[in-house]
Amino acid sequence: MRAARLIKMVLLLQSRSTMTGAELARRLEVSERTVARDVLALSEAGIPVYADRGRTGGYRLIGGYRTRLTGLGRTEAEALFLSGVPAALREMGLADAASAARLKVSAALLPELGDAPDSAAQRFHLDAPGWWHPHTPPPLLPALADAVWDDRRITVRYRRKDAEVERELEPYGLVLKAGVWYVAARAGKDFRIYRADRFTDVRPQEERFRRAESFDLAAFWEERAAQFARSILRETVVLRLTPEGARRLPHATDPAAAREAVEQAGAPDGQGRITLTLAVESLEVAYEQLLALGPEAEVVEPPELRAQFAEAMSRAATLYR
Repeated sequence: MRAARLIKMVLLLQSRSTMTGAELARRLEVSERTVARDVLALSEAGIPVYADRGRTGGYRLIGGYRTRLTGLGRTEAEALFLSGVPAALREMGLADAASAARLKVSAALLPELGDAPDSAAQRFHLDAPGWWHPHTPPPLLPALADAVWDDRRITVRYRRKDAEVERELEPYGLVLKAGVWYVAARAGKDFRIYRADRFTDVRPQEERFRRAESFDLAAFWEERAAQFARSILRETVVLRLTPEGARRLPHATDPAAAREAVEQAGAPDGQGRITLTLAVESLEVAYEQLLALGPEAEVVEPPELRAQFAEAMSRAATLYR
């Protein structure tokens, strides 16, 4: 542990001209007294760390010293490509590997480019979870991530409705969608999608699997996501929309279904409204979604949904009269 910390300190000093004891303590997650002891140990080992005294002082490497300890390991190199998604790295247990990789890259840069990592971090940040939804990482996500990185078969228990099933999977990849983690895995001959928070047990096997060279995670997810979006749209409703209602429809319902419905609508009637048929998940969901359009949308069919809207609008009119 201490040896890794000493290496990290050298890399930090190599990527900066000077760092104070407080800065080093914060980055290394130790006390300033421990920093002072580590600097002494480095000096005794022949690494030229110089301490500038005073309020504006700090620690620096002298004589143009450059360490050769900048080679990236496989885990660090893989984690580096995910360094723009810090929350995902933490949840998969790769935060330390990514931190070490960034330090090694920083140490290998020319001095005038030393601030590039911090500059980029202050200009781009990805916050994957949606608004107003508390985010709790799946407890078994690190174990799933280990199996994905290691191409290792796993035996799992998975919740399906009210029952648990046991499966043997070849985990090919992880996907983070709107704050929810999914596992793309092969079960037998078929590739399937599993929600990571529904795994109740993950046991790695000794055997590794051979990845299919033709498998493309991004393409597979895009195809399955599109299939899923289409599969849940099981009902249809007929609407009359004002131009403003047509503009707002993709923001209230499934965007693809809304755009398709608007494109296939006929010409506007004498009131400027278009009539269209919209695919929806259910009449209950349609009621909640279309209420957001207010008077910009009129439900024509089915009769039971139209009756719901008539009753809601009557109550609203009474309330605001």
